[in-house]
Amino acid sequence: MRSLWRGSVSFGLVNIPVRLYAATEKQDIKFRYLHKECLTPIEYEKRCPTCRREVAGDEIVWGYEYEKGRFVVLNEEDFQRLPLHTTKTIDILDFVALKEVDPALFERTYFLEPAEGGAKAYQLLLKAMEKTDRVAIAKVTLRSKESLAAVRTREGALVLSTMFYANELRSPQSLNLGAETVEISDKELELAVRLVEELTTKFTPEKYTSEYRAALSELIQAKIAGNELKEVEPGPRTEVVDLMEALRASLSEARKERKPKTKRTRARTAV
Repeated sequence: MRSLWRGSVSFGLVNIPVRLYAATEKQDIKFRYLHKECLTPIEYEKRCPTCRREVAGDEIVWGYEYEKGRFVVLNEEDFQRLPLHTTKTIDILDFVALKEVDPALFERTYFLEPAEGGAKAYQLLLKAMEKTDRVAIAKVTLRSKESLAAVRTREGALVLSTMFYANELRSPQSLNLGAETVEISDKELELAVRLVEELTTKFTPEKYTSEYRAALSELIQAKIAGNELKEVEPGPRTEVVDLMEALRASLSEARKERKPKTKRTRARTAV
């Protein structure tokens, strides 16, 4: 892997030299837009409609639109004057319990690797966080932007996850969630809780794969090979109108799936 950033973790009076690596990799199948008539890849260019010409990168500045059609203009020198002391430092601010952090706040995740001379301090912080079961809340500057971040442990390594700030999370209060218009009986809730308990298991991320991506890959390979494509008929769908019956049917299916050496055939139910 190629290092994306090099700096240090500031932990009290201790500085731990580290390197940053991407911890995730999107596996999406990538497409390019083509011109339908001649199948030529479509090009994208930065073009000024006033000057009617393509604009080079060194001719571009940043504009903040504070009113419709009116901008405050910033250039590279303006950004360099900003007081960012976290340019080369992951500055730890607090330690908190992981369960207190809303998962919606997490954005992107990176591995942290100790750089030369930082192995002992790195391992000390890692083991202290494992023993106390704590997460470090920090600030770091990546790609010229200061971000809130969480440093936590994972599989014997420190990982850094950039985070959204609290005011960047949208509230669901404006959504119509149905709480004022429906009534849930005790029996319905009891069955729903039992169903959740029956389907509860240990989380293993490797268990979940993208059937869509696999089918798309097969489709592409078939087109490359020139084979005739076969349509797949959708599976049978059981319509259950009554909520209680749907819960009972789901609970029954969940129990069947828990039995050893039983073929897994879960029926789909619609409420």
